[in-house]
Amino acid sequence: MILNLRVDFPPMAETELLKPVLYSFRRCPFAMRARLILKKCDVKVRLREVDLKDKPKDLLEASPKATVPVLVLPEQILEQSMDIIFWALSVRDPYKMMLSWNADKSVSEQFLKSLDNDFKHHLDRYKYAARFKPKDKDFHRDLAMLWIKKIEDRLAEATYLSGENIGIFDYICLPFIRQFRIANPDWFDSQKLPNLHKRLSQFLESELFKLVMQKMPTWKKTGLETEF
Repeated sequence: MILNLRVDFPPMAETELLKPVLYSFRRCPFAMRARLILKKCDVKVRLREVDLKDKPKDLLEASPKATVPVLVLPEQILEQSMDIIFWALSVRDPYKMMLSWNADKSVSEQFLKSLDNDFKHHLDRYKYAARFKPKDKDFHRDLAMLWIKKIEDRLAEATYLSGENIGIFDYICLPFIRQFRIANPDWFDSQKLPNLHKRLSQFLESELFKLVMQKMPTWKKTGLETEF
């Protein structure tokens, strides 16, 4: 739902002003996973879609790092996707997703570290090889596949990465696996990853994914926020 909220409009109602502001970019996997949890848990925010080549002054003032997602709360600013996710789950966690995270925090944190540091490192150098060393593209693809195969092994033992039901581990990593596939869909789909192929396909076809991937008006250009 698009709200007619422009910077030069009269002040909004107090309840609307208190609603957190989320700076996001539709295709960013970090922003995507934050939106997934916010939408899954029905935690409402005012979403401002950002053009990464033309970032709004408000984003730069809120977060000098100038990357998305950024969530502006009344008394604090959250600049990391996982901080936004944990905040959202502290507000509403109807599916008890934190139970699987808290079952063994050291294992959970190691999973996140391997995803955000190791896998993402190789993903970027594979998908965006022209920005790095094109000749190393397949090298980084193969190293990323070592991580992917560990995910396949986990899915051979449980329905989802989070257990019997889809949960936090699935939502935080599937946007990145989606990016890995996009780099060369035919090659990825030819790999022997039956469990991962099934779960990724279900994810991409889900109503939740379609909701969080709807195109949004660019806030800086239009002044329009999205009630998300």
